[in-house]
Amino acid sequence: MVLPDQEELYTLVNSISKEYFHKPYQDKVVFNSRLRTTGGRYLPSKRLIELNPKYMIELGEDEFIGIIKHELCHYHLHIEGKGFKHRDKEFKELLKRTGSPRYCNSLPSMRKEYKHVYQCVDCKHVYRRKRKIDLKRYRCGKCHGKLTLNR
Repeated sequence: MVLPDQEELYTLVNSISKEYFHKPYQDKVVFNSRLRTTGGRYLPSKRLIELNPKYMIELGEDEFIGIIKHELCHYHLHIEGKGFKHRDKEFKELLKRTGSPRYCNSLPSMRKEYKHVYQCVDCKHVYRRKRKIDLKRYRCGKCHGKLTLNR
């Protein structure tokens, strides 16, 4: 997968903006490979969209376009002076209207390997952990039952 250069990225974002929002995108958009847990972010103070290039490489163009649409929802609502945060009603409604995802999928390269699996004796809820926990100190978060190590 070949990443678009800066001009091609702007053209892609602007075309998506015109197609789904019927408005042009007039500000700056950049790749930011330092983003670790998110596909992109909108910075209202700079009116800048930053996109994680790893999502295009690992998950493909469809997922990447979904991320762009999500960030454009933040952008256009901010420009119009409406609620552009995740919890705002206007934001949720615009996501639905444009078919934008609420969250992006996790990167395959960032998925964690869990070494320890614990299970509640009472409610059978399973907890997967990377680090070992002290079974004398911790109980089930749902029913306060005793935990046992399964693996």
